[in-house]
Parts: sequence; structure tokens; C-alpha cells
Amino acid sequence: MTEETPGFDENDEPADVSDGAASESAADAAPAEPSAKEGPAGRAGDVEAQNVGLTAELDQVRTALGERTADLQRLQAEYQNYRRRVERDRIAVKEVAVANLLAELLPVLDDIGRARDHGELVGGFKSVAESLETVAAKMGLQQFGKEGEPFDPTIHEALMHSYAPDVTETTCVAILQPGYRIGERTIRPARVAVAEPQPGAQPAKADGESESDQSAAGKGAEGGKGAEGSPGAEGKDSGAPDEG
Repeated sequence: MTEETPGFDENDEPADVSDGAASESAADAAPAEPSAKEGPAGRAGDVEAQNVGLTAELDQVRTALGERTADLQRLQAEYQNYRRRVERDRIAVKEVAVANLLAELLPVLDDIGRARDHGELVGGFKSVAESLETVAAKMGLQQFGKEGEPFDPTIHEALMHSYAPDVTETTCVAILQPGYRIGERTIRPARVAVAEPQPGAQPAKADGESESDQSAAGKGAEGGKGAEGSPGAEGKDSGAPDEG
């Protein structure tokens, strides 16, 4: 006699649970179908939006780079101007210092010049004086002022005044003290005696022209006299046979 499990019917098969589980796993494993919004048009919109954002960021970076470049160029220009100004000021300060030093030596140079004019620049004093003048020349000191040059109030100082018939303009006729300069900077003007033309005197060139004119006129007058005398002589010659 076979024992039967109560409540179990051979014809009644239990529900297949594995089929439901398999369908659920298949549904989970299957990729979700893209919606209408997530189609090609949606992806193109996202790419376009991303490009717009990148373009805006690039513009900002370019703007910032341009500002930094302009700042750098401005700073470089200011630095170059500063360097030029400092160099110019340094040269000016050096020139002023040298000019002040040489200005203190001018009386010594004047004494050397007077000693040379009187023939007293001899021996060891001569070598020392020449060495001092050489050093002053190396520092840029230049002497100016010569007799016969036109008077220039910017570089000459007139201490004596006179009139002379042989000058056509105000002229330096004597150099009392030579002038000195460094480059374009005048340390001391030349102290001179000047002469002006005689009041009412005519220029020498005009006098020469008048003399030539007078000589030409004199020659013309002599020629006229000769011309006048020749007919008279002929008359005398012609009259001589009549008288004979």
C-alpha cells in the first residue's frame, strides 16, 4: 500500500516561479529605450550647449590675457622711461659736478696763460701747467675767444668799447680773458674789448665801389677831352694851309 502525501495532487503542478524571475532579470538586463527627448536631436542640443559654454569661457580667458598683456606692456614702457630718465639725470649730475670742478680751476688756468704770455712758463712749472691743461681738456674743457671774430653777447662779455674805421660790425678787437665751455654748456664767457664802426662811416666795400666809379668817370672825362681836342687839332691843321 503506497502512502500518499496529503494535500498533494499529482495533476496539480506548482506554479513555475523561475519563469517570473527570469522575465524580471531579462527586463532589468535589457537597455532602456531612449525617449524622444534623449534622441539624436537631444544629444546635438547638449553638444551645442557645451560648445557655447566653452566658447564663453574661451572669450573670458582671451579677455583676461589681453588685459594682462596690456598691463605688462605698460609696465615695460614705464620701466624703459624710468631707465632713460635715471640715465639722463645721472649724466646731468656728472656734467654739473665736472663743470663746478673746472670752474674752480679757471683762475689757475688764467695764471698759466699770463705766465705763458710773459715768457715765464719754463722749467718744472711748465710741465706741471701743461699736465693740468691736458687733464682739463680730457674732462671736456674747451677754450674759445679770438681777436677779430664778431661779437656774440651769448658767449662774449664786453668790458671795453671803442670805435674803429676798419670794422664793418661790432668786433672783438682784444681778448682780455678767454672763455671756457664744456660741450654746449658755457662755464665762463670770453671777456673782450669790442670796437664798432665809426658813426657815419661808409663800409669799405662801398668806398671801393665809389672809387672805381670815380676812376671810370675820370677816364671817361679824359676821353671826352681828347675827342674834343682832336677836331680842334684838325681845324688847326686845316687852317694852316689857308694861312700859308
